Amino acid sequence: MNRSKELRKVGPEIDALRQGMDWHQSDLDRTQILIDSTQGSSHPGSYKLNELVAEVEKGVMYRQGKPAQFTVTDICDGIAQGHAGMNYSLVSREIIAGMVEIHARANPIDGLVLISSCDKAIPAHLMVAARLNLPVIHVPGGVMIAGPDNLTLEQIGTYGMKHYKGEIDDDYFQRLSASACPSCGACQFLGTAGTMQVMSEALGLALPGSAIAPQVLKTTKDLAREAGSQIIELVQKGINARDILTYEAFYNAIVVHAAISGSTNALLHLPAIAKEAEIELEAKLFDEINRKVPYIVNTKPAGKYATEFFWYAGGVPAVMLELQEFLYLDVLTCTGKTLKENLENIKKSHWIETNNGYLRKFGLKPEDILYPVNSPIQKQGSIAILTGNIAPEGSVVKHSAIDPKMHVHTGTAKVFQDELSAREAVLTGIIKPGDIVVVPYAGPKGSGMPEMFYTSEAIAANPDLIATTAIITDGRFSGATRGPAVGHISPEAEEGGPIALVEDGDLIKIDIPNRILAIVGIKGEPKKPEEIEKILVERKKAWNKREQGKESGILGIYKKLATSAMSGGYMKQ
Repeated sequence: MNRSKELRKVGPEIDALRQGMDWHQSDLDRTQILIDSTQGSSHPGSYKLNELVAEVEKGVMYRQGKPAQFTVTDICDGIAQGHAGMNYSLVSREIIAGMVEIHARANPIDGLVLISSCDKAIPAHLMVAARLNLPVIHVPGGVMIAGPDNLTLEQIGTYGMKHYKGEIDDDYFQRLSASACPSCGACQFLGTAGTMQVMSEALGLALPGSAIAPQVLKTTKDLAREAGSQIIELVQKGINARDILTYEAFYNAIVVHAAISGSTNALLHLPAIAKEAEIELEAKLFDEINRKVPYIVNTKPAGKYATEFFWYAGGVPAVMLELQEFLYLDVLTCTGKTLKENLENIKKSHWIETNNGYLRKFGLKPEDILYPVNSPIQKQGSIAILTGNIAPEGSVVKHSAIDPKMHVHTGTAKVFQDELSAREAVLTGIIKPGDIVVVPYAGPKGSGMPEMFYTSEAIAANPDLIATTAIITDGRFSGATRGPAVGHISPEAEEGGPIALVEDGDLIKIDIPNRILAIVGIKGEPKKPEEIEKILVERKKAWNKREQGKESGILGIYKKLATSAMSGGYMKQ
């Protein structure tokens, strides 16, 4: 059905109003494409998206369609870091998705091109793509290039700790800050932004090779123009988002996520996107896939190289070619072809070979970044789901970024009611080697689920703590997080989850091989599981729900409606 023509029949003012803008009468009967981007002066990932919007417009017009551009910009977790603004990060995902839904439902359109680069914008766009179930293509905005000496933004956190301690002077720190973001695009490590670009392509909603391309290259513009042309093809063929976003497509995305050592935040976003497509993704599926899919991509923060080098090594197509034995190859993609056909076309072309030429400029080979499946960086994937008496519904840890000595660790709990208190305790030496920092009440209902990056980075930047000390929380972590960090603990403290019952001096065991997160002792003394269970029952009887001031505005609405972290942290309808 031509949706735009049907709606124009019932709204006689529509054509008149459009001709009051840049519409000619001859445009009215063309295929109408909404281009919704996060263009804005919010951060480098969104600042130059107008250039990609212009290219998509060209692609649409060359196929005789009529584009219309809308925008809802996003916020930056880096800029929101360390203050109350971080509480608004996850809810921004819901609002961006809601605004794009409003744009699409209130306007006669036949197809949709979504353009975004970063942490919450891409998941928001993928969520609304599934919700609307129209012909949709997502255009990733690309990544920054690395700074001098392969400097990437997440290192500023480490240098910031050194500056705080007086180990480097003001001038040197300012020079590093001036060099860390030398171009626009998403951050240069495989944090949440880069991870979600990869997820978009792995799901089949972005064109092959479009994720994590260096923003400075003309390639990003070429692919945007191609997307504008291809959306007309999807409209003509009647291929909608849910034809692409199948269970098998999500399975493929999780396989790729395991292999790239992607951000733990993908475990918030993929279930939320799947829910919009009426598909349930259980936490155990992530664990099952990560147990059998090897980790093969050597990128920061777990690995050595900036994200641009991942694209030079062949990007998502090269990874999927390496992982074919684990993938559903007959899934449909936004090319109108199956994944198998896309990969065969990539193999026949010189696309990967051309990309590899950029590596040779740096004296690198593809295998320095992309390892073969039979000789991986790590035999298992990067993520584990831990359960136990602290996390009955699960928790998430990225073990590829943890010193193997910490894969099994028992430490003494030190409990803090907010992240800033925990960070101060790390910086002032209150936290000692062997401790486990516990931050409850940071989940979706507790405070909107902020990142714990400053505290995790304070631990990771301390050579005495990085391989001896862990942090656990019902909040979440930055995609840049390194070291022993367990998040998404569910049920969260605000709902009376066991993390609310942890006390100073409890012994906590983290056992990644056996997928355990549990209290194993009280006041420094080991106890039997049945003894711990009785103690937790008594603590729960004495527990009182934390009193909070009445939260006004959108954050209050989100906290009231949010689901658990392990189900995606979306707003329950």
